Amino acid sequence: MTTTHSSRAHVRWKRAFMALLAALFSGAMLLGFANPASAQTDNPEDFPYAIQGNVRVSGEPVAGATVTVSGGGYTGEAKTTDRGSFRIPVPTQEETYTVELVKDSLPEGVNAPEGFQFSQEVKFGPTSTVTRNFTLAAAERTTSSFWDQFASRAVNGLNFGLMLALAAIGASLVFGTTGLSNFAHGEMVTFGALAALLFSVGLNVPIWVAIPLAVVVSGLFGYGMDAGLWRPLRRKGLGTVQLMIVSIGLSLALRYIFQMFIGGGTLNLPGGATQNIAGLGPITLSLTDVVSMGVSVVVIIAFAWWLMRTRIGRATRAVSDNPSLAAASGIDVDAVVRIVWIMAASLAGLSGVLWAYFRPGIKWDMGTGILLLIFAAITLGGLGTAFGALVGSIIVGLLVEVSTLWIPSDLKYVGALVVLIVILLFRPQGLLGRRERIG
Repeated sequence: MTTTHSSRAHVRWKRAFMALLAALFSGAMLLGFANPASAQTDNPEDFPYAIQGNVRVSGEPVAGATVTVSGGGYTGEAKTTDRGSFRIPVPTQEETYTVELVKDSLPEGVNAPEGFQFSQEVKFGPTSTVTRNFTLAAAERTTSSFWDQFASRAVNGLNFGLMLALAAIGASLVFGTTGLSNFAHGEMVTFGALAALLFSVGLNVPIWVAIPLAVVVSGLFGYGMDAGLWRPLRRKGLGTVQLMIVSIGLSLALRYIFQMFIGGGTLNLPGGATQNIAGLGPITLSLTDVVSMGVSVVVIIAFAWWLMRTRIGRATRAVSDNPSLAAASGIDVDAVVRIVWIMAASLAGLSGVLWAYFRPGIKWDMGTGILLLIFAAITLGGLGTAFGALVGSIIVGLLVEVSTLWIPSDLKYVGALVVLIVILLFRPQGLLGRRERIG
């Protein structure tokens, strides 16, 4: 009888608890329907949509001008940066907005031409951002000869190729020692740029200290990935195709983790806007470009010395040539592979920092944008060869930049891939690769 009484009391308490939960849930729903605006954020920076653009006069940016956006009962404003750019978040893309450049906010000496339209209507398309620019006066048009343009773009291509080589060399070593085509290598590039951003902007560390710290952290990231993921999978006997599929999944996961932390916008490292160096004729190079090329050359030379002259470097080349024979010769293959992962991640991190200055800017998917070019450089130079990756990267960098003399800039990556296909038709092993015997 006592058991029956306690069970009934338990049922009553359970029903009361469920009724309380239902009441709380219903109340929350009623409050949400009664005040739907409370479901939206009050902080404009958290709005998912934005209107952005630039204010320029004769090609020069206008800083400190006020731009307003109004529509659908919402009003926002922003001042242009030193680069003349503005970005104003808006709560929805369903409305038609009016973007206005406030005439009275123009700096002294900046005047608009007669009949200039200070306001524009904006409608969103399928994207989350829309761009509207205000050009107060046409920029002076300058013309240059074909060879002047060729020289300028060739130097830019060399800069891009050296930066690309840092990432490609690491990915090539990983392929040579493990047989893995790592599709997450682009995220290792992004990780280096984000680490530099964290140290320099988040922790206010000087940029010349933040970049080496970012390279060290990138190396630790590579060590962690190998120790926590790749080595256990290798020991379980997974094939290269299975490992490649895992790398694709890892790439997607890391990419959206980056987006979760930094959002979909573009962030900048400090010190990117430097003056162009005078006296170079048709070639336009900033101090940042020269430093980037110098750092790339020094690091590549140091890496070549490490690979050719040190005992670990020779062991790395032995494992890349024949892992089974290297293991039979007494080389610790797992230790060599671990070092290769650290080196590859460090080089990819440095490449990400230089890529952030070259683009310029940091985005959550920036590494993915050059991943195909990294693979193209490795294949062009010869699979698994570090020096082949260097040669292939420089060729790809030059082709990407110089090809814009004949094709639109949006198609410049396609031109490099077409040349890759043509070369492989005549030399399948790549420029510095060895011909493999089949059968």
